[in-house]
Amino acid sequence: MTDTTKRKPQKSRMGLYAGLVAAAVLGAIAIDTTVVTIGSEQDARVQAFNPDRFGEAQFPRIRDLVLEKAPDAVTLSTAIKADKKGAVAEYGTPAGAFAVLPVKATGTVGEGKSGIYQLTVDGLEGVKVRVQTGPAINGTELRDIPGDIVFGDFKNQIEYQDAGAGLNRAMAADTLDGLDRDALPGKTITVTGVFTLISAKNWLITPVALEVQ
Repeated sequence: MTDTTKRKPQKSRMGLYAGLVAAAVLGAIAIDTTVVTIGSEQDARVQAFNPDRFGEAQFPRIRDLVLEKAPDAVTLSTAIKADKKGAVAEYGTPAGAFAVLPVKATGTVGEGKSGIYQLTVDGLEGVKVRVQTGPAINGTELRDIPGDIVFGDFKNQIEYQDAGAGLNRAMAADTLDGLDRDALPGKTITVTGVFTLISAKNWLITPVALEVQ
């Protein structure tokens, strides 16, 4: 007969070691685990990307940047005609194939369609200026003008596009809310905004500030 009484202490020690290892693993997991409270800042970070929250957070500083940098329309047009690359370097932000430029213009509102109105600016010759007033605001100029909102900051192209849309909605809520679009033709307005320099003779301005006089 085999005597098994001497093996019991060994089994007991193995069980103790296994228990200690399990406790250590659970302790490490607990240390590495962060409790996230719903509605807290940590909760916001782990949620899916919210373009409207992004737009609301970013638009004020983009608006202030454009208001600070924007030259008047005549000055900008003259600079573009004299030296396009130099004008972009001085005023604009490269964004893919075309640059985005800030501008400030005062003029008389003309005909409009789908919220996009022609603007006749005194002293500005050879340039067709239009201003988009919504309700739908298109383009990514507000996203691109600061130069520090880049594709690599986002998970994919969809989020990158949504960031631009979120900024457009934030701008519309801040700048265009309550605007009587039907009453604009014939009025004098001052608009500060941005446009993509696809053509030196055709500007479509996305506003960050618009005043009806």
